[in-house]
Amino acid sequence: MKIVGLAGRPGSGKSAVACALATDPAVVWIDLDQVAWEAYAAGTETFHRVVDRFGEEVVGDDGEIDRGELAVRVFLDADAKSDLEAIVHAAIVVRLKALCTAHRERGTQVLLVEGALLTRSPHVDRSIFDAILWLDVPDAVREERLGAEGRADHAARGDDVLPGSDAVVIDGDGTVDEVAERIRAKMAEL
Repeated sequence: MKIVGLAGRPGSGKSAVACALATDPAVVWIDLDQVAWEAYAAGTETFHRVVDRFGEEVVGDDGEIDRGELAVRVFLDADAKSDLEAIVHAAIVVRLKALCTAHRERGTQVLLVEGALLTRSPHVDRSIFDAILWLDVPDAVREERLGAEGRADHAARGDDVLPGSDAVVIDGDGTVDEVAERIRAKMAEL
């Protein structure tokens, strides 16, 4: 089984391209945002660690972590952001390793793992991956894409997210199909 990470800054097209690639019968897509939300679902150890660190105020009326409230607390405080990443990213890696084992046992051919912070987080075990692909997109294109989705404010969030030395840079400019084809070609080389 090939395990391929897909990373990039907000608006790089990660989710759209991953969705397109997941239509290939050999490819299974894992969205690490979804894995993160599951990792700190109510009642989990990670949930309790987040609440212990950030207070009961981050728990919404539904009993789950209120991601908006949590974001307010961490994006204005570098230490808080670092603490949150240490708690959540470690839990994500544990879950990801379990998912990799399960998919290997199922006979999955390619496991595509989409996550914005795969190249940046010190808590990610990059040895899991056969390759981490980085979608490189000009800032103007990213801003246009995010604006079209009503998320223009997300463009600056990725300023500190870089590909790192171990990522394979892929041109992410163009249509979803064009970018997906570039990634298919790179995965075939692995």
